[in-house]
This record gives sequence, structure tokens and C-alpha cells, in this order.
Amino acid sequence: MRPVEVRRYVTFTRINHWFTAICFILLMLSGFALFSPALYGLTGLFGGGQTTRWLHPFIGIALSVSFLGMFVQLVHLNILRREDLVWTSQIGDVIAGHEERLPELGKYNFGQKTVFWGMFWLILALLISGIMMWVQYFPTLVSIETRRIAILVHSISAVLIVLVFILHVFAAVWTQGTIRAMTRGTVTGGWSWRHHRKWLRELARRQTSKPAE
Repeated sequence: MRPVEVRRYVTFTRINHWFTAICFILLMLSGFALFSPALYGLTGLFGGGQTTRWLHPFIGIALSVSFLGMFVQLVHLNILRREDLVWTSQIGDVIAGHEERLPELGKYNFGQKTVFWGMFWLILALLISGIMMWVQYFPTLVSIETRRIAILVHSISAVLIVLVFILHVFAAVWTQGTIRAMTRGTVTGGWSWRHHRKWLRELARRQTSKPAE
């Protein structure tokens, strides 16, 4: 018998997620190439150093716009709640897989919410500092001293967001059954009950109420 499937993401959300992920990987590779002479060879993936320098900020804008769409769609689901603090205080049970000891959670747990807000603030920092550094289009926007600070902020934010990205990928792989949510758009009923029981109950209540959506 096939397991019960629960719809977790609509098509638009999944397409936007993967578009954002592709933009992020391109930005990471081009950013590394421009940051360190040892990694300059990566510019070959983009057609050379000059093309890489030209493409990098435009890809950054594309990522910012796509993430903004994701932010508007999902921000109300990523507000911290009391059960998130309880979940965090029992991180040992989380790692050990003792889900039965944990509080019932909505669509996202504290770790996922941390990634969401980490991405939001770091993308914002990268966008603002990146515009300050974009001499080709904004040569007189800020002073040289301010631009130097922007370069430092951009570099630190880039390192931090790569770490957040690695954490996001690791958590998705580590929690079996999670990746299919962004490939197929569905998860199993067992996965939903085990990891996001409160969200599953809310879905069930919605389906038994009057058809208003």
C-alpha cells in the first residue's frame, strides 16, 4: 500500500525555491572567483573575469527578487512561537530522533525558521553592500571610505550565508523524506505526523471545514 501523501508546496513555491538555489550557487562560485586569486579559475565557468564581474551583481538582484517572493509567501509561517523555544531546549531529543518527546510543531521548526531569517537578513546585507560596491552603475553613491566598509560587510555576510546554506542542505538530507517536498511537492503522512504534527492537524481541520478556499 502506498503511503498517504500530503501536499506541502505548490508548484510556484518549488520553482521559485530552485531558481533561488541556482542563483545562490552561481553567486557563490562567481563570488569566490572574484574574492580570491587562488579561485580565479572559476571565472572560466562564466566566460572570463570581466564577464564574471559584470554578471555577479545582476544574478544577485535576481536572487533578491526571487527570495522576496518567497519571503512574502512564507513569512507568516516563520514567526517564532512558544513551542519553538521548547523544541530548542530539547535539542538533544531532536538529534536523537525522539520526536515523541517534542512539542507539536507547525509547518516549520526552529531550525528552519533560523535558516529563513538568516537568509533574509544576510541577503539584505549583501544587496545593500553590493549596491554600494557597484561602481559601474553607482560610482558616486557613497564615499571611498564607506565603500571599503561595504566590501568588508559584503565579505563577512557572504561567508555567513554560505554557512547557512550548508546547514540548510545538511538538514534537508539528514531528515529523511524532506527533499521530496521540494522535488515532488508532497511528503508522506508519516513524515508530517512525525515532524510537523500541528501543521498536519491544521490541514485536517481545513479540509473538514466549509470549502472557502
